[in-house]
Amino acid sequence: MIKKITFLIFWGFFLIISTANANIKSIDDQKKEWNDWLENLKIEMIEKGISKETINKAYKNDYFHEIKEIVLHDKKQAEFILTSDVYINKLVNKDRVKKAKKHYLELKPKYNNISKQYGVPLNYLIAFWAIETHFGYNKGKYHLIDGLTNLSYKNRRSDFFKKELYNALQIMDKHNLDGEKIMGSWAGAMGHFQFMPSTYNAYAVDYNGDGVADIWNCFDDAIASAANYLSKLGWKANEPWGQEVILPWNFGFQNIGTKKYKTVREWKKMGIIGANGKSLKLPDDASAVITLPDGKKGRAYITLSNFRRIMIWNRSTNYALAVSILADYIATNKEYKPLTEKNYYKLTDEDILLVQRFANRILKTNLKEDGKYGKKTAIAVKQLQKKWKLIQDGMPDYLLLSKIKKFKSWADFRVPPQPKKP
Repeated sequence: MIKKITFLIFWGFFLIISTANANIKSIDDQKKEWNDWLENLKIEMIEKGISKETINKAYKNDYFHEIKEIVLHDKKQAEFILTSDVYINKLVNKDRVKKAKKHYLELKPKYNNISKQYGVPLNYLIAFWAIETHFGYNKGKYHLIDGLTNLSYKNRRSDFFKKELYNALQIMDKHNLDGEKIMGSWAGAMGHFQFMPSTYNAYAVDYNGDGVADIWNCFDDAIASAANYLSKLGWKANEPWGQEVILPWNFGFQNIGTKKYKTVREWKKMGIIGANGKSLKLPDDASAVITLPDGKKGRAYITLSNFRRIMIWNRSTNYALAVSILADYIATNKEYKPLTEKNYYKLTDEDILLVQRFANRILKTNLKEDGKYGKKTAIAVKQLQKKWKLIQDGMPDYLLLSKIKKFKSWADFRVPPQPKKP
């Protein structure tokens, strides 16, 4: 019995030591794999035109900067997709509106010339600044090269981040910058207005003429770069972004969509009025679409060309609404009032993923199954709503999700929607 116990103890120690050795070997293998990949990356970047001196500065001896936190940031998704009211109230709050108005009045004498030169009103530039970095207080705590290198290695968006890494190395190369001093967000966004490296290389402006477009520490360069970017995107200087509206009781939701353009005059004829019950205060000839960030049950907005420019900066409808609404507060004496948050079904990432997988299987769409609600997913949702004879607002709701979960055959599309139970 004693011999048996002694054997078991010995065997236990053996397993612990073996496991530890296996883990050590695994870490060594991991490091070798990383180093092999990094050497190939260096060669690739040099072949693309990055100097060896810059590569050596970016990746110093025995470089092994695996930052798991950055990769986890990229994988992490919010449990719930925020409704527009909740999202906007988080970004456009009383404190931020107050600070934005104060900065606007202080900066207007100095930067009105930039606004006129590029045709982008200063209140919008201040709104971007406020939301992107909280007036420059949160420009990012990560070393840009480290972060983008990690995200380029075995990541779901490796190709995208490798392109941004190449652009970041170009910035180092051109301006002889120290990589350890180039800071940004975990995803590579930089400076006061959170430019990605590719955006910097395309639109950054050396406004003060010192030889470097310093969007990190020189606000002159940063705000001029933001204005130049929006200008090059096609910003219309004298046109508003849009406004909140009320839809008529008989509104045809088939008119909803990013490409369903009509003039403001045409929307007026269809019965669209302002949320205050008055006629729309927008140029009659301006091209506009109706935007429903939360579907038929949420708020409705009529949005013009500049709103679409904001969505090129950030493709989130909620983000574009937050910038637009904050810009309106900044330029007027309107007192801050939070949006009333309506209590309706909150979509999750899993809900969107369910829709994407179903649409790809049944409609043979080619949606990226990532749980992100975007333009292509909205189009697929409208197709499904049409097949089930539901209101085609492009926003999945509880009824649509229920039908998807219960779907058995194509015959299900011929079953009319059931009335709600009392």
